[in-house]
Amino acid sequence: MSSTTTSPNAPASADSQAPGHETNAQGLLARLKWRYATKKMDATRKVAADKVQRIVEAARLAPTSSGLQPFEIFVVTNDAVREKIKAIAWNQAQVTDGSHLLVFAAWDNYTADRINAMFDLTNKVRGFKNEGWENYRAMLLNSYPQRDAEVNFAHAARQAYIGLGAALVAAAYEEVDSVPMEGFDPAALDQILDLRARGLRSVAILPLGYRDASGDWLVHLEKVRRPIDQFVTEV
Repeated sequence: MSSTTTSPNAPASADSQAPGHETNAQGLLARLKWRYATKKMDATRKVAADKVQRIVEAARLAPTSSGLQPFEIFVVTNDAVREKIKAIAWNQAQVTDGSHLLVFAAWDNYTADRINAMFDLTNKVRGFKNEGWENYRAMLLNSYPQRDAEVNFAHAARQAYIGLGAALVAAAYEEVDSVPMEGFDPAALDQILDLRARGLRSVAILPLGYRDASGDWLVHLEKVRRPIDQFVTEV
């Protein structure tokens, strides 16, 4: 019987490569260099629905701890609602000048029902139960719901930020401008969207739109990031 040895440096086979591997990674980096925290958006321009859907889908596909996906996204386009949110967000004009506002809201707590729902969904989608997976479910059920609710919310909020990061990258890829915001009154936003009734608390908001270069002081300034040798340590 013959055998073959594959070098660890050999190119990955076609079957192991992710869809779209043939695209230019430098193109993505160029768009990330192009994006910035847009200060002035053109209120006359609307982001196409298919672009918004792909941005939201990127956030939905983002990894989360234990696969629990403990956050939701609200896509706000209603003008009256966005005016209310603007008022409790330091009157930042992007909230209303952008065509869409994404609100990232995390679970207020981990409960047995929420944990079981995600594990049951996994079993349904995959079509089988796995002993190790079920043991892991039991471990979470014996630890997460017993923790303080604030500890659990903080953990869930960190997962929401992973989704926020994915949405930011996807928006840049779509050549859609965005600006992540924490500058708002969370309790007031929770009330506006009735989040607490759904067991959610607001974490961050993300206006989507298109830059108004004529009125944006930041648009032409150089992007500033620390040099790679001051940012990355190889061990």
